[in-house]
Amino acid sequence: EFIMKDAYSFHLTEESLQQTYDDMYRSYSRIFDRLGLNYRAVVADSGNIGGDKTHEFHVLADSGEDLIVFSETGSFAANIEMVGLNKPATPRPVGTTPMTKLATPDQHTIQQVTDFMGVPASQCLKTLVVQGVNDTLVALVIRGDHELNKVKVEKLDLVETPLKFASNEQIRKQTGCGTGSLGPVGLTIPVIVDYSAALVADFVCGANQDGFHQTGVNWGRDLTEPQTADIRNICEGEASPDGSGPVSLARGIEVGHIFQLGTKYSTAMKVSCQDESGNATTLIMGCYGI
Repeated sequence: EFIMKDAYSFHLTEESLQQTYDDMYRSYSRIFDRLGLNYRAVVADSGNIGGDKTHEFHVLADSGEDLIVFSETGSFAANIEMVGLNKPATPRPVGTTPMTKLATPDQHTIQQVTDFMGVPASQCLKTLVVQGVNDTLVALVIRGDHELNKVKVEKLDLVETPLKFASNEQIRKQTGCGTGSLGPVGLTIPVIVDYSAALVADFVCGANQDGFHQTGVNWGRDLTEPQTADIRNICEGEASPDGSGPVSLARGIEVGHIFQLGTKYSTAMKVSCQDESGNATTLIMGCYGI
């Protein structure tokens, strides 16, 4: 349980909402400054509440439930789900080794496969299968040293929302193997590959046969050039999206949240007000909690 101070604002214009939003942002910041808290105000996902813009205020603490990303040398700060990554400009290396299927008995996780084969996790690609729209399945491919970003995936047109991973039974029926042996080669379902995974050459992946993996796999040679998207979390030390140096990752405890709700609720509840010209105008809303 927690106790919250709630506040709501109602506006005739977006400019008025922005002014109040900025006032609340500064007020919350002054409160946390006076309390002496080590905190960050981060760009966040609005979640079920909705709205076009939102910030969370997080106190940095190892016990925090949320993972936040911030630049030590700049002003960038965001919840990790909201950090967008651009498509890399560097070209993919040219593959030099032939694709080979190897027996990997009882090796299912990335850690097990890398230890067994003596390759880094960044050279292994993992394939995750999720529910797609219209009762389909969709395969998502990321590097072995990266984590899937669920908020980004839910924005893909082919993926069902809220995100739901396919069951072992569904995966085995579709591919003929279990989750620990999945790979993109020969899959008949849609495959979406993270930008960074699409840059790996001579990679290791599951062979879609229990107890086997493929090595020396290359996009464009052993399988088609992939459909790509930004579907992973940023990592510690990577460049900040705003160019303000490398980012740090820390746990955070949410102590405040402000939202620009727009007209989501006022439209649904038919909340309007006469403007200066006497015309009925749907009110624009903001909400704030500490």
